[in-house]
Amino acid sequence: FKNVSYRYPKQNIDILKNISIEFRVNEIIAVVGHSGSGKSTLIDLLPRLRTPTKGSIFIDGTDIRKYTLNSLRKKISYSPQSPHIFDGTVKTHILYGNSNLSDNSVYRAAYLSGAEDFINQLPHGFDAAMGDGANKLSGGQKQRLDLTRVLVGKNPILILDEPTSNLDAKSEEMFKRALRKIHKE
Repeated sequence: FKNVSYRYPKQNIDILKNISIEFRVNEIIAVVGHSGSGKSTLIDLLPRLRTPTKGSIFIDGTDIRKYTLNSLRKKISYSPQSPHIFDGTVKTHILYGNSNLSDNSVYRAAYLSGAEDFINQLPHGFDAAMGDGANKLSGGQKQRLDLTRVLVGKNPILILDEPTSNLDAKSEEMFKRALRKIHKE
């Protein structure tokens, strides 16, 4: 991000003003601020859900405006604060948007996310039917399952929106362990 500003339509002030940040490969960055400070707006600029009022955003030295929306968004995996588990099997949820990937890719992503153990304990494992919302899974299991989904595509940019905000202390620690494993491997 180079001197990036953003102003919502019909507003008089910038929510983001002259932001310059460099994110490096294999670096974990936390964007911290109070509610309404522009964290989500900043994140929305990367996949071009919003366009900066001023400044430019680059990936590997290339201005993101030079990418097609499709090619830009294929570089980014996103996990929302409250994951929505898609109807179908565990495997179909993990492969959502990446249906051409191998079973080995699914198993590797589940291992990295820390979801492998609980998935293997489900009746039918990766072929277990989830149902819309996966009501039988805990919050931590849903979060790790959704992390598996974003990891399977091996996109170079991973965005996690407050991934531990809805978790209890034990689930939060398991999730943090999974992130350390991902970063290491």
